Amino acid sequence: MLLVTGVNGGLGALVPERLAAREGVVAGSRTPARVPAGVPARLVDFDRPETLAPAFEGVATLLMISAGAAEDDVVIARHGAAIEAAERAGVGHVVYTSLSGDGDHLPYALAHRWTERRLRESATLRWTVLRNGLYAEFLAAIAAPGPDGVITAPLGDGKLAAVARADLAEAAVNVALAPAAHAGRSYELVGERAVGGAEVAEALGARYRPGALGETRQAVTASGARDFQVPMLVGTYSAIAHGFLAGPGVRGDLAALLGRPPRPALEVIAGR
Repeated sequence: MLLVTGVNGGLGALVPERLAAREGVVAGSRTPARVPAGVPARLVDFDRPETLAPAFEGVATLLMISAGAAEDDVVIARHGAAIEAAERAGVGHVVYTSLSGDGDHLPYALAHRWTERRLRESATLRWTVLRNGLYAEFLAAIAAPGPDGVITAPLGDGKLAAVARADLAEAAVNVALAPAAHAGRSYELVGERAVGGAEVAEALGARYRPGALGETRQAVTASGARDFQVPMLVGTYSAIAHGFLAGPGVRGDLAALLGRPPRPALEVIAGR
């Protein structure tokens, strides 16, 4: 049996449609009633470890979608509880959606690296790590034009090897359905062509006039963002602006797992 967690939001929301009507697939969610039709569902709440043992019963492969943005100790507690429950339940293989290697400068990298280490140290679990790049949809959101048609995101001259979220979902499904071929592997799944503020502006018919990080920090703080979200977003802008997320610029692991070229980020951003 394949169990997929985190199917009600983000990357996980795109997975069930690719697994609908398949035998031996179950979705795990805090709200099982919201799981799309065609996929059986079980209650899985990483903040309530008592839900994990019954949910993991009979599971051979666990596709563990990262448990979401929070303070490091919260995310680590969630992931740690899930991995421990998987070990106790006799799960054979965990496929984990992590963060790309060039993301080590990001404020939210630590919980991902902790989870990868915990999987490597497991005495019973086989594992595969999918090191996902930042979504093209995310870049579209943080570099959206204002009402005046100007993009002021503080991206400088930096670029991001953004990747279509649907491509990452497809790659995750492909690996989870045949995990043995990917055991003990970590894959870097980023876009093949990095794009920056100027390219985004051209794709949207906007203008690009990047602002300063300090001004953005003030705006994000004033927006009502939670305390931990402010350094996360500002740190992401800074990492892009200073050239740490531009990717390898070559055909990489994503194309191999998809069996085709990844979708260009600018197509996603422009809604094509």
